[in-house]
Amino acid sequence: MTSESEPRLRSIAMGPARIDLLRKLPSQHKYDHGHALVMSGSAGRTGAARLAARAALRIGAGLVTIGVPSEALGEVAAQVTAVMVRVAEPLEDVLADRRINALCIGPGYGPGAACRAAVAQCLTAERAVVLDADALTSFADDPEALFAMTRGRAVVMTPHGGEFRRLFPDLSGDAAGVAEAAARAGCVVLLKGDCTMVGRDGVVARHNADGRRAAPWLATAGSGDVLAGLITGLLARGLDAAEAAECAVWLHAEAARCFGPGLIAEDLAEEIPAVFRTLGV
Repeated sequence: MTSESEPRLRSIAMGPARIDLLRKLPSQHKYDHGHALVMSGSAGRTGAARLAARAALRIGAGLVTIGVPSEALGEVAAQVTAVMVRVAEPLEDVLADRRINALCIGPGYGPGAACRAAVAQCLTAERAVVLDADALTSFADDPEALFAMTRGRAVVMTPHGGEFRRLFPDLSGDAAGVAEAAARAGCVVLLKGDCTMVGRDGVVARHNADGRRAAPWLATAGSGDVLAGLITGLLARGLDAAEAAECAVWLHAEAARCFGPGLIAEDLAEEIPAVFRTLGV
């Protein structure tokens, strides 16, 4: 696809087929719903990973583990219960557990060489991967090095506008730009904004394109970390990358709309059960 090509546009909606994907069957156990691993940053920077992990668990992942550096073990362990925590040094030892089938890296991780190395390990581990925040910023000086690893893999990139410009400086943030970004990176690209767009294979799905599903309360610190966790949890449950991204965008906005004024990021995951009940999940 070239930058001059017009993408096929459609709206992100939550219909019966998608609602069916969210249901759990009586015969299933926790491992049928996957095991998500969320990578955390160092001590004092673990909040984003904890937000993402909680969201992954709320959306229905069977198990969720936060992978931490040893220095952050106590900080994280003191603040989680159903979410598990494990020292991820070295990361390959954690990834040796093949039951882990979805990874999230970037929220609060800290940009730089260590992050780039961890991203490379995640992307070559043959798991579905969500790349957010620092996992994207760390490749701002060499986006092609990242794209060489994401092409053809089950990857969702979740940049906001600034991160998108750093990775794709020659592209606009409109639907055509998102479609071209997805083609260039060879994976799903989700551009967050008042009209969030999910691009893959020449198709761009838009949320709130007509302004009818605005969720202004999402303009709060940590809401993007929650979105990354929702996508990761859905990937763990077996949804493909684009389906997971689109479902998560809709549910994320719906949770904010249901909660309304006063929302902070911690509220989003806790609102998911109410959204599920409304949908009849």
